[in-house]
Amino acid sequence: MRASPAAILSSLSLPFASTKTRFSGEPLRFKQHVSNTQIFSRPLRLLSKQRWSFSCKCRNRGRNSHAKFDDEGEDFIVVNFYRFVSIQDPEAEIAKHLSFLQDLNIRGRIYLNEQGINAQYSGPSKDALAYVEWLKEDERFSDILVQMSPANGRHAFPKLKLQNKPSLVQYEGGISHLPLLDPPMRAKPLEPSEWKEKLKDLTDDGEASSSDSGRSCILLDVRNAGYEWDVGHFRGARRPEVDCFRNTSFGLSDEKEAPSDPLINVDKEKTDILMYCTGGIRCDVYSTVLRQRGFKNLYTLKGGVSHYLEEEGTSEWVGNLFVFDSRLSLPPAAYSSNSALDETRITPQTPVDTSFARCYICDSQVQELRHRNCANLDCNLLFL
Repeated sequence: MRASPAAILSSLSLPFASTKTRFSGEPLRFKQHVSNTQIFSRPLRLLSKQRWSFSCKCRNRGRNSHAKFDDEGEDFIVVNFYRFVSIQDPEAEIAKHLSFLQDLNIRGRIYLNEQGINAQYSGPSKDALAYVEWLKEDERFSDILVQMSPANGRHAFPKLKLQNKPSLVQYEGGISHLPLLDPPMRAKPLEPSEWKEKLKDLTDDGEASSSDSGRSCILLDVRNAGYEWDVGHFRGARRPEVDCFRNTSFGLSDEKEAPSDPLINVDKEKTDILMYCTGGIRCDVYSTVLRQRGFKNLYTLKGGVSHYLEEEGTSEWVGNLFVFDSRLSLPPAAYSSNSALDETRITPQTPVDTSFARCYICDSQVQELRHRNCANLDCNLLFL
């Protein structure tokens, strides 16, 4: 008798789904034999440390929350924002958000804790923006910077996760001990126009430059990993030599341990350090780490690359922007001013430069700035 997929998975001692995130949307081996109902039918449940997980079917409420939504013809968008602010009772805050969100067609990741909120989610524009407007009614979030981009006519996330997370972003040792709620301990945020002017101080040959006054400037890509750089980056930024943000260690090692660290032996008083990431939160977090190490002149790109592309276009930027959802990467035109809701912007009329991007296997120039997942579950590598 032929064994069932579940029996095969059990015999291999594999988890039901890969423990590593897959972004490409390609089906996992074995998972393709399991229906979507089985995969996304977990009920609303209370997780460890009071984490709420709001899944596609909320049996505890006696209704199928996703089945009631008709997505056809909807203009879907993806929304991103974060805010470091003191939240005295995260569990009570989550309950408020959950009560508002239960009737909205929203899926994604919304993390809250004592240090603030970090959100990335998709939904029809009316629902996605309704949550933003509701949040802004709270004076703690009234001036929050919200980034929007088109979602290809469908959800970019499989379900909604609303959780009390110990860390708003993953970093080795956690971030709860970092002074994120103390603005002077974070880097100075630069408006996109200011950032562009700063980039003019950089040479065409590398990420560092020096002026006649003895001051120097270093550009750091503080995103999650090198594979993000591979599809797009600011000119002059070195490819990060890490496989995830939690292992970022710029300025934390000596020359013997990390000879390629661009912050080794720099003058902490006279060096301007420019840090950028997709939406801004990782830079904010890491700037407090460097501040504690004595670095004085720290700058971040306000709103991250997505805000820069909206305000300044492709000036000093090359390629696409990697995103952590089913879309994987977006052309700069997707963020053009006043067109975040226009689905046609996802396919810009002007081609994106792909000349810098190379196949990981044969080193040929790639034609599409979009990653794939290795089909081997034990590998799961994101590659071009």
